[in-house]
Amino acid sequence: MSRIGKLAIQLPANVRFMYNDSIVTVEGPKGKLEKTVKFSGKILTEDNTLKLFSDKADKKSKALYGLTRSLINSMVVGVTEGYSNTLKIIGVGYKAQLRGKALVLNLGFSHVIQFNIPDGIKIEVPDSNSVVVSGIDKQLVGQVAADIRRLRLPEPYKGKGITYSNEKIRRKASKAGIK
Repeated sequence: MSRIGKLAIQLPANVRFMYNDSIVTVEGPKGKLEKTVKFSGKILTEDNTLKLFSDKADKKSKALYGLTRSLINSMVVGVTEGYSNTLKIIGVGYKAQLRGKALVLNLGFSHVIQFNIPDGIKIEVPDSNSVVVSGIDKQLVGQVAADIRRLRLPEPYKGKGITYSNEKIRRKASKAGIK
């Protein structure tokens, strides 16, 4: 059995949980999330705790047991606290700004890049060299941050580009001795 799947999920008092025909719905103070899961077991709620029980013992069911527990836990955390990723923009002349429902980035290209903000995501630009992506869906927040980072990946020689705030870029030595 999965060690992660056995753990109980604590539901705060202001969170509602529903499970119908493989559709999990979690509603809290920050919003409502709905996700389809392929879990064949049972989900029981008692005294503000969720417990998952797996019926089958095959390899796929064991994998889905832990995955389902992690997805539900991420949904509960998302509707109560939310998720955020901070991106740093490094480079001379590189900057970001918000214009309506779009993030406008100057990243050293001959043109500016306009990134449309998807629904369910909030983007803040505290200063011109940092971008904060936040929302209640962990997967969507991570995907949007990765999409923004992909616009100008950090390069290994000077470190210019878009990085996560906690990311360390391995720097290479310059190419000396080339004539």
